[in-house]
Amino acid sequence: MTSKPQHAPTNDTRVDLADVTPPIALGPLDGRYRGAVAPLVDHLSEAALNRARIHVEVEWLIVLCNGVPGGDGPVVPGAPSLSDAEVAYLRQIPATFGADQIAELGAIERETVHDVKAVEYFIKRRIAVAPDELGETNLPAASELVHFACTSEDINNLSYALMVRGAVLDVWLPAAEALADQLAAMAREHADVPMLSRTHGQPATPTTMGKEIAVLAHRLRRQLRRVAGAEFLGKLNGATGTYGAHTVAVPGADWPAVSKAFVEHLGLTWNPLTTQIESHDWQAEVYADVARFNRILHNLATDVWTYISLGFFTQIPVAGATGSSTMPHKVNPIRFENAEANLEVSCSLLDTLSATLVTSRLQRDLTDSTTQRNIGPAFGHSLLAIDNVRRGLKALAVNAELMADDLDHNWEVLGEPVQSAMRAASVAGVAGMENPYERLKELTRGQRVDGERMREFVAGLGLPEDVAGRLAALTPATYTGIAARLVEDYLD
Repeated sequence: MTSKPQHAPTNDTRVDLADVTPPIALGPLDGRYRGAVAPLVDHLSEAALNRARIHVEVEWLIVLCNGVPGGDGPVVPGAPSLSDAEVAYLRQIPATFGADQIAELGAIERETVHDVKAVEYFIKRRIAVAPDELGETNLPAASELVHFACTSEDINNLSYALMVRGAVLDVWLPAAEALADQLAAMAREHADVPMLSRTHGQPATPTTMGKEIAVLAHRLRRQLRRVAGAEFLGKLNGATGTYGAHTVAVPGADWPAVSKAFVEHLGLTWNPLTTQIESHDWQAEVYADVARFNRILHNLATDVWTYISLGFFTQIPVAGATGSSTMPHKVNPIRFENAEANLEVSCSLLDTLSATLVTSRLQRDLTDSTTQRNIGPAFGHSLLAIDNVRRGLKALAVNAELMADDLDHNWEVLGEPVQSAMRAASVAGVAGMENPYERLKELTRGQRVDGERMREFVAGLGLPEDVAGRLAALTPATYTGIAARLVEDYLD
């Protein structure tokens, strides 16, 4: 007889967490990790997108009425000329976009079932009540120029470009640069602290802790220079990129020139040839560079984790913190493990954005619309990882004593300089230097060699006195080449 599976009793009166107010975050970035990523909300949230849309619509209206900067009149003949007070009133619409306005715009969108059209109506409401605040005004006469000749993507592409530019230059890049600076400072501090290298996990030519950190700092900074030099492109050219509505409505305007001036007025780079959408190639470029930074940072996290495991770094315990629920002694490298995972999530999202955004069927499809709503999480997971690595690095101390002991137990790594010195002596005509590599291989491969045995071997080679003396004074701890100088001379 087969017994029925036993299930834990259910409680039908439990609270449905979906109904709790204020709403509970579904994802960790808006819940557990909110503090680390909150600055991105001002740039990459849905509310930030709508504020950017309002900003673009308002600036377009001002240009249509007052002309492009340096121009000689309105772009649309007969459009009212806006006073400084009227321009300031319009620019306050996005500047004061807060909780109440977000709710109002949401209510409008539920009616329009179209997000950009809701923005147009939101602005027109403000224009309609302008006389109440400004007194006599020309603004209501300009109401129908809101969203004039625009397709939704004219507004969206410019909004996303402004949002991503702000998120990158104002939030992500400063945090990433601060991390690189922190690493560079560590590299200089430990530039002359000797450390046994491990290639393929095996003892290898010694280096210094500072030089190894410098390599990673140098790699990260190179990617940051690429990100800092990124272009943020935008377009405003109508439903299929032909200025069709523009030229029919106002045939006398030089619409490409107006579009270029407007896009550059927003602080963006003008894209002259597009379909309905801006092609997003610049986004793919930025995201690829950020993802590459992420992967180098992931390499840092795994290396530091390994150095902690070897004991080369010790972690400074945080008062009151728990490393393990059952093993009281543990101080786990949680900052670096957290960073690894979040960098992997960020790279997955950035790779998807880079791969999908550069393709759109014919003149337009909507795949980019929902895809771009994940730009925030992509940068959020990267920013969270940067925060964790920075906090983790602050809690590290170099265990120079253990590294010195590790070096002293691996004298066989001096086989490399000894056989190299023998080769140089052979070329200089010194007798008895045959088969240097093979002789050192026989001495060292797969076996331990202490200092005494290595010095005995060197003394019996018949090397010139100065060479023999140089090798006799060499130890694994002093065999670090010019590692410290490399940090000083080449870490920018």
